[in-house]
This record gives sequence, structure tokens and C-alpha cells, in this order.
Amino acid sequence: MDTPNPKRHAAGTNPALRQRILDGAADVFMERGFDAAGVNDICRAADVSKSTLYVYFAHKEDLFEALVEQKRDLKFGAVEQALTMGGPADTVLAEFLLRMVRVVCSPEVIRAQRTIIGIAERMPELGARFYAGGAARAQNLLRGYLEGQVAQGRFAIPDPGHAAYQLIELSSAGLLRQCLYGVRTQTPPDVELQASVASALVMFNSAYGTRTP
Repeated sequence: MDTPNPKRHAAGTNPALRQRILDGAADVFMERGFDAAGVNDICRAADVSKSTLYVYFAHKEDLFEALVEQKRDLKFGAVEQALTMGGPADTVLAEFLLRMVRVVCSPEVIRAQRTIIGIAERMPELGARFYAGGAARAQNLLRGYLEGQVAQGRFAIPDPGHAAYQLIELSSAGLLRQCLYGVRTQTPPDVELQASVASALVMFNSAYGTRTP
């Protein structure tokens, strides 16, 4: 039985060992999927005992969440930095959206999304945390940027939060679903991503723009 002692959660202090467990888990989750992956399988892949694993992670769900969070932070760091680059709003937004769509349509992120969707009904709290750390985080950052642009008179947006969602969805229109459903098995080429982003910005400026950037 894979039931740990929750009091031991996060007690480990060896970063290298924790990373070894995460690397082993990544291999197992990728090969077998979340449901079929067992703690014993992960322990073998990481070459650690079950008791050692539970020093660092409370259960399989906790391990999976930590792995997703690590991968997401690595990928989205450069995405978030685009909003601080300065310059004309359309240039900043185009770069932010291109980086974001490139990440969310990547095979690795698509696999993570499929896994979360598959388990969200029985573990909604995990789905909610995944959403908060990913989609909602990106939306909040973009909302903050748009609020600044509204204050400068670049856009006339009654609800910057909703507008941020609209722009994010427009930038990946069609492409994300094709990747999720396996119509595409690789990240779409940049020429397609750029065209999708450019089209999204044309529509966004048509709805909310007040002047030429």
C-alpha cells in the first residue's frame, strides 16, 4: 500500500536527492501516464527506497504536482520576462504571446495538460492548483501589463482581466486544440505561431486600441 506518513512530507534536505526523485518520476510518468505509474516504479527509476521518497513527497499526487511546477517554472520564466522588456505595446505583446503559445503547444506541456484533464474530475484540487499556477498566472501578469497600458491611453479596456483571457485564447486559436487532440504531435512552426499571434493582435487592437503604438 502506497500510503505515507504525512508528517514526513517535505522533511528532506538534500536537493540532489530530491531532484533525482523528480527525474525518475518524470521518466515513469512520461512512459506510463499518471494513473499507471506506481510509487514502486518511481522508486526503482530514481534508485531510492519508498521511505526515502516519502521524506520528500507526501504521495504520488504531491510528486506529480512538484514535477509539473518545476517544469512550468523553467518554461514560463522567459515568457513572463517578455512583459518587462519595454518598447511599443504591440512589440511587447507579440513577443509575450509568441513565447507563451510556443510553450503551451509544446509536446511536454500538452502531455501535462492531458494528464491534469484526465484526473481533474476525481482530484479537482489538483486541477485547480495547476490552473492557478499556469493559465491564471499568465492571465494575471498580462492583466497587469494591460492595466498599465490603459493608464497610458494605449488601450480602452473596460475589463483588463477579461481582455487578457481573450488575447491569450485568440493567440492560440485552433492550434492548442489541435495539439491537445493529437492532430499535431509537435509544436507548430514559428511561422504559424507568429501568424496566429499577429491575427490576435489585429483583432485585439480593433476592439480595444485607441491609437497607433
